[in-house]
Amino acid sequence: MSVLLGLFEELVTIVTTVLLALPYLAGYVVFILLTLLLWRVVKKSLTSKKDFGSLKTVTFGDESAVSSNFAASVVSVVVIFVIWGAFTGSALLPSFLHMPAAFEGEAEFYYTAENESGLQDDALVRVIVHVVGVDAELPQIEAGDGFAKNDAVAVKAYRSGLLKWDANDEETRKTGARVVAIDGEPIVFGIDVDLGDIRVALTQKGTLNVKPDTGLQMEPIWLPAPEDVWGRLTEIITTGFKNYALAEHLGFSLFRVVVGFLLGAMVGIPLGYAMGLSNWFRGWFDPIVEFMRPVPPLALIPLVIIWFGIGEVGKVILLFLAALWIMAIAARAGVSGVRISKVHAAYSLGASKLQIMRYVIVPNSLPEIFTGARVAMGVCWGTVVAAELVAAEKGAGMMIMVASKFQQTDIVILGIILIGVIGFGIDMLMRWAERWLVPWKGRG
Repeated sequence: MSVLLGLFEELVTIVTTVLLALPYLAGYVVFILLTLLLWRVVKKSLTSKKDFGSLKTVTFGDESAVSSNFAASVVSVVVIFVIWGAFTGSALLPSFLHMPAAFEGEAEFYYTAENESGLQDDALVRVIVHVVGVDAELPQIEAGDGFAKNDAVAVKAYRSGLLKWDANDEETRKTGARVVAIDGEPIVFGIDVDLGDIRVALTQKGTLNVKPDTGLQMEPIWLPAPEDVWGRLTEIITTGFKNYALAEHLGFSLFRVVVGFLLGAMVGIPLGYAMGLSNWFRGWFDPIVEFMRPVPPLALIPLVIIWFGIGEVGKVILLFLAALWIMAIAARAGVSGVRISKVHAAYSLGASKLQIMRYVIVPNSLPEIFTGARVAMGVCWGTVVAAELVAAEKGAGMMIMVASKFQQTDIVILGIILIGVIGFGIDMLMRWAERWLVPWKGRG
């Protein structure tokens, strides 16, 4: 029963989080639609032609019908950085684009204490909210005349502070005194009193928990501003990270990914061809491929360490396994998708089996293989972080994992961006190679 209750509470937390995020997601979708409408208006005003090209719509099987709009891509990237800057208070954006920041400064409230005899007295509490990492000096305040004495408490922004209100009072919790109201509003355990810039709650032990307003901006330890990540990039380029230059870290990650992918392609493509051309090979390897395909590479790390050690071989083998099954399935799908009419036409022209393989099977299966290669390369880049967990001294994944242990979020984000940029560059290179080597893709 307790397990089900715990799962239900987790489900409620997830649903609540999703509901809180829905307005932001809806706003993002609305912004996309507005930019699309604006682009169409601008495009219509600039191009007044009415030909078949301008009337072209999506046609299934015609990949040239829809292509990436460069303006939309630029706007998308810019919007992502604007949102990032808005939620981190970036100095690169004007202040009116910033989301509400966490409260910093001074606030005060009165608490009403009641002793065991029912006598009540008010006391003032001054709250100093300061930046994390900066010490704050508490002001000197007069204690007051009643049994409840005035207090001062320093609280870090994005944090909460515990106030033992009776530390200097004449009537304490041990003598039966308790807090019954905050600024005249009754307070009980489990219900906070919202005072605008701060919230005050009563704990189970009768103390006061003071929590400043966190606003909508993220704390730097969770999400640093873009300029902080850029500054960290220039620092690592200049001084390196963990005794190695940034180029060495990225170079080793790229080397591992490329070698693992090439090995996976060298084995996976012939395996896929064999499965697509032979019933025997299909029956032999299909259970193995379909069994291993959904197994995440992360689950193989213990076996890789046991079998191949913690050196470079283990990392490359892990990436090899990440690419192998994807390439095998892509090659198998490419062979299975060749139109039988083309094979019959080649036979009718007197082609041999070797010529059919060379001039019909391979060219018509290359589009599927290139698609699988792009997917496999993406999976390898996603796996390189896990691969470099295996006692790596160099690599982008190693940078991310070491930085995460010391809560260096800027380095974590920097590593993620660098992996994404390099992966995107490799994908663009593979697209260019596909257009050059397989110009007949999407043309029937």
